[in-house]
Amino acid sequence: MRRAPKAESHLAMVRRARRINRELAEVYPYAHPELDFRNPFELLVATVLSAQTTDLRVNQTTPALFAAYPTPEDMAAAVPEEMEEIIRPTGFFRAKTKSLLGLSAALRDEFGGEVPGRLEDLVKLPGVGRKTANVVLGNAFGVPGITVDTHFGRLVRRWKWTDEEDPVKVEAVVAGIFPKSEWTMLSHRVVFHGRRICHARKPACGACPIAPLCPSYGEGETDPEKAGKLLKYEMGGYPGQRLSPPADYPGKPALGAG
Repeated sequence: MRRAPKAESHLAMVRRARRINRELAEVYPYAHPELDFRNPFELLVATVLSAQTTDLRVNQTTPALFAAYPTPEDMAAAVPEEMEEIIRPTGFFRAKTKSLLGLSAALRDEFGGEVPGRLEDLVKLPGVGRKTANVVLGNAFGVPGITVDTHFGRLVRRWKWTDEEDPVKVEAVVAGIFPKSEWTMLSHRVVFHGRRICHARKPACGACPIAPLCPSYGEGETDPEKAGKLLKYEMGGYPGQRLSPPADYPGKPALGAG
């Protein structure tokens, strides 16, 4: 008679989670935001635009947007219909235009045209929740933050770090597992892994470098050859999402990069 698997203690889970992070750091030493940006304002706007679309689509859209409205003051004074036309490719363009106009006006009127570097200030801006705030804090200000997007939530549940569905609760649980100094890079590594290997519908289990640490191994394709064909972006030899990737990025810039 086969025994049921022994329940994992909290301490064992924490040790396994930290080992996953260490191994992902070796797989993705170049993990970074996949949105193109040159300053905190551009990152804030790009992150708002990234809802319900790909980072590549945002990166294809923002050059024209920032050429037209390079500062919060410029964007706050935009004609809504003109902005809608520029960001239309990102989807939900009317709601996003309303958010961008609102947050730009708030930056102009309440923060002297500068993006604030505190979570409590950022989340008060129209269209900015904790996820967007943590992206901006971690990548524009060097303030540690955990970014719980759909990829992050999916993977931490697959890895049995938590069974929480609410992003705020997921963030709190994961924050308790890792030291604050790891939060931002952990977020990048997990999102990178979710986009490249641990896909939502068909994870490439047979090509996964952390398969021995994954309690959900077998949910996806376990045959190494078949799994290898599921790899995306640079892991599969394909272009990334950035049109202007950082110098240490090992893959190809997104198609259409000049």
